[in-house]
Amino acid sequence: MTGFLAGFCVAVLPLLAAGFWLGRRTARTRSSLGGLGTPVEHATFQTLHTATLAAPPLRAGLTEETARRSAKRLRTLLGTDALCLTDHESVLAWEGVAEHHRAEIMGRLAGPLETGRGEAFPLTCDILDCPVRWAVVAPLTVDDRVHGALVACAPRESAVLVRAAGEVARWVSVQLELADLDQSRTRLIEAEIKALRAQISPHFIFNSLAVIASFVRTDPERARELLLEFADFTRYSFRKHGDFTTLADELHAIDHYLALVRARFGDRLSVTLQIAPEVLPVTLPFLCLQPLVENAVKHGLEGTTVNAAGKSHISITAQDAGAEALVVIEDDGVGMEPEVLRRILAGETSPSGGIGLSNVDERLRQVYGDDHGLVIETAVGAGMKITARLPKYQPGVHPDGGIPRG
Repeated sequence: MTGFLAGFCVAVLPLLAAGFWLGRRTARTRSSLGGLGTPVEHATFQTLHTATLAAPPLRAGLTEETARRSAKRLRTLLGTDALCLTDHESVLAWEGVAEHHRAEIMGRLAGPLETGRGEAFPLTCDILDCPVRWAVVAPLTVDDRVHGALVACAPRESAVLVRAAGEVARWVSVQLELADLDQSRTRLIEAEIKALRAQISPHFIFNSLAVIASFVRTDPERARELLLEFADFTRYSFRKHGDFTTLADELHAIDHYLALVRARFGDRLSVTLQIAPEVLPVTLPFLCLQPLVENAVKHGLEGTTVNAAGKSHISITAQDAGAEALVVIEDDGVGMEPEVLRRILAGETSPSGGIGLSNVDERLRQVYGDDHGLVIETAVGAGMKITARLPKYQPGVHPDGGIPRG
């Protein structure tokens, strides 16, 4: 909504200042609202309400479907007899009368679509009672790239329509720019998930298969159990649907992961889990906690050992904290310098072994906001404590769902 309001202030308020056709319908509005408020206030309210209804479809980009869903609202904003939205190839949606002018309008769009400059021209028509005789073309431009055009049609030439169509087209362009940003953000998060999978693959898979192979002759039943654990974990990690999962499913995958780690390290690793049942349905980004547990194993067992016995303890807790689930993963491993950690989270350096702390931190911030990044406490020789706060409800965040659009 913040992006919408910014775009609205840039593009729609000048339309109100122009005093377009909404003003000439003020008398009807005034009577319908009980005679309260001034004509300007009523016109402002109408424009805000109409723009609010037109924005959501446009935030999904410019397609036949989104053009059809928004065209009626945009025509209401301008008060024209007809309005159409086009891409470079065709009219995506026509709203209003005189649809027989489609071909003529598309034939006049080559110049505006190439230059990004608006244009107005008379329409030719053999139908004597055709209500539209004039068209205004306003290109829809994002980052100097023309996506298409908004075309308003009216009975006669009007300088006010030229200005108003340009302002509404700029507002539409803001919504399309936000759509582009949403799509870029979605692609970035998807790329980060793929990067996590790539990190898990070579290191963990090799070691797991080596452990399973070591039991094939000495303990075939144990090898079979571990193979099933490995299959379940990799099936979850490399699944192809949904950007989100439940805390229960993520913890279940972690359990498979830890079973394979214990088979490799034996009693050198102990794990304590304290999970409040009421937080198990909470939704979180896919592969969000497993990399944190892998990080704990990395620093607890695969680095320099902290105690003489060479053992490590990892605790995983998930507590109900009102509107949030509080997840804490703590190890007693080697820890690290706080400044090194800061550089890792800032993307200035890569952690040893490529474990995805910065990846998880970034994805949590993208989905929930900067207040929900990882909180990490560490020092050399003092282990590491990682805390993640997961809102129980976030618009657009649900299991098997796509990445929410802000």
